[in-house]
Amino acid sequence: MDSLEDGNHTAVTEFILLGLTDDPILRVILFMIILCIYLVTISGNLSTIILIRISSQLHHPIHLAFADMGYSSSVTPNVLVNFLVERNTISYFGCAIQLSSAFFFGRVECFLLAAMAYDRFVAICNPLLYSNKMSTQVCVQLLIVAYIGGFLNASSSTFSFLSLFFCGSNQVNHFFCDFTPLLELSCSDTNIPAVIPSFSAGSIIVVTVCIIAVSYIYILITILKMCSTEGRHKAFSTCTSHLTAVTLFYGTITFIYVMPKSSYSTDQNKVVSVFYMVVIPMLNPLIYSLRNKEIKGALRRELKIFSSDVCSFNNG
Repeated sequence: MDSLEDGNHTAVTEFILLGLTDDPILRVILFMIILCIYLVTISGNLSTIILIRISSQLHHPIHLAFADMGYSSSVTPNVLVNFLVERNTISYFGCAIQLSSAFFFGRVECFLLAAMAYDRFVAICNPLLYSNKMSTQVCVQLLIVAYIGGFLNASSSTFSFLSLFFCGSNQVNHFFCDFTPLLELSCSDTNIPAVIPSFSAGSIIVVTVCIIAVSYIYILITILKMCSTEGRHKAFSTCTSHLTAVTLFYGTITFIYVMPKSSYSTDQNKVVSVFYMVVIPMLNPLIYSLRNKEIKGALRRELKIFSSDVCSFNNG
């Protein structure tokens, strides 16, 4: 174990990530599965970003795809490395970087999901004022709030981690540098460092959940007042993709951070963490693409244009 002498203590300068399993066969299987998931995540979200950029008729949140890629990339490469080596180590500052990036993109996604809920609220409840209430300036302001909120939450978590002193075991019982298992290894007082990130993350989650809940309460009231069945169906279909993404994301966060720790094991925690940090970023572009007629229409248009250009090039 790499260490530094500090008085009568030995300071830990690197951590060993224990990963998901020690079974060699299961490690190979999980490596192939998670590698495929990660490749689909990157290609799916990157394709969504490119499609939105080249299609002027799409106005969907390009930053959600960017957040998904960043969120997954903050932990997934390290998970894959863990399957290939017997002793997966990460430096002290590498652990801090991984922790801060996971918190940053995770909280940014919370803000973006709340902004998307507000977008749907305006589109359904105040359609005539949509162009004013969701103007480019308003969207930029919402993005600034999302990234500042993510940065502040990541900063509080990083500073809390850096304030901890590690002098005993350096084995983290997880597949990435999560804050809770790191607290269990600390030799210093963890009362204040444990409260600050929890309060910061909890505040963001509560605020964004309230925004989403209030938005959908008003949306539901508006839909129930509609006389047209077709109008109701169109309004519901507009919200389906977002509601699915919100349910998956906040459902897994609630399981890990809200439920009592005694109600589930560390292994269950790892499985749920894999789901919301690795699987969900892959599902989001699939959910929005398969359920959104505009994205499918734009994809058909771009493919048609591409085919025409290829034919013109061959004929030329």
